[in-house]
Amino acid sequence: MVKPNPFSAMFGRSPFQPLLAHIVKAHECAGQLLPFFEASLIGDWEDAARIREEVTRLEHEADSLKTELRLNLPNTLFLPVSRSDLLDLITVQDKIANKVRDITGIMLGRKMQVPSELAQPMRDYMRTAVACVAQARQALEELEDLLVSGFGRHVSDVMHNMIRELHTLEQQADNQQIAIRRELFELEDQLKPVDVVFLYKIIDWVGELSDRAERVGSRLQILTAR
Repeated sequence: MVKPNPFSAMFGRSPFQPLLAHIVKAHECAGQLLPFFEASLIGDWEDAARIREEVTRLEHEADSLKTELRLNLPNTLFLPVSRSDLLDLITVQDKIANKVRDITGIMLGRKMQVPSELAQPMRDYMRTAVACVAQARQALEELEDLLVSGFGRHVSDVMHNMIRELHTLEQQADNQQIAIRRELFELEDQLKPVDVVFLYKIIDWVGELSDRAERVGSRLQILTAR
């Protein structure tokens, strides 16, 4: 007797169950960024390496969920959304975990320590980026709850409000990025040129976290509007 695939069974309950499982993992991965940053600030590279291993584990689990979704998503489903839309959404979500892996990897590999003048602004900036990911997760959870409870006609309005909040957070991250880049520009003469290059890269990559989270929200809004 062939045992049913528990992952495939998720689609029987809701097309968003596998997506929700994946973004939960991506959010957990993003949540490791803040403790990693704190460890890097004090030069505790042993703890930073431990957190980096956790990031890698979570990112691999997210990859596995993405692969399972692609393999088990039937070609024909009586769903409120298209198969291609679901595949596009999982791709956008997966880039969140990938970017956290990239940030922690390069910072650990180069033992990067952010200048003390930028420590608090960077801390706030990262918190906003992680908050964006959390908001994207909440939007998907809310969508799942609404569909399960049968309040489909209210989905678009609820999603509109949640995506508006996500957009506000992403704009906040953009403003923080501009301020940090301005502060780093003032410090450039005091730092090694190669360090400046990689600091700008980290600043950009943190910004990509919030940007990709907002893209998740935008895709959800498009899905619910169809």
